[in-house]
Amino acid sequence: MTPLISILVLLASTIVGYLLIRNVPSLLHTPLMSGMNALSGVTLVGAIAATGLALLSARGGELWMSQILGGIAIILATINVVGGFAITHRMLRMFKKKKH
Repeated sequence: MTPLISILVLLASTIVGYLLIRNVPSLLHTPLMSGMNALSGVTLVGAIAATGLALLSARGGELWMSQILGGIAIILATINVVGGFAITHRMLRMFKKKKH
């Protein structure tokens, strides 16, 4: 895939994602976030796999760039997973009955 096509796919998916999320009713945000946390977990596994494959196929000077980009992808995906579960947990706490 050429870099131009990759940029166009990223741009199109960003616009479609924004339009979809904007039209979600507020009642569905908590269940939707829980589902997105599962998808973020898949993203984390994909980042780890892509980093491993890049390290196996990298040649000489490309190795350090693969390690840096792969590490950044893993860190960002991990932050997304942990933050998503923390926010979902906080939102679900609002619906619990308070003990007297």
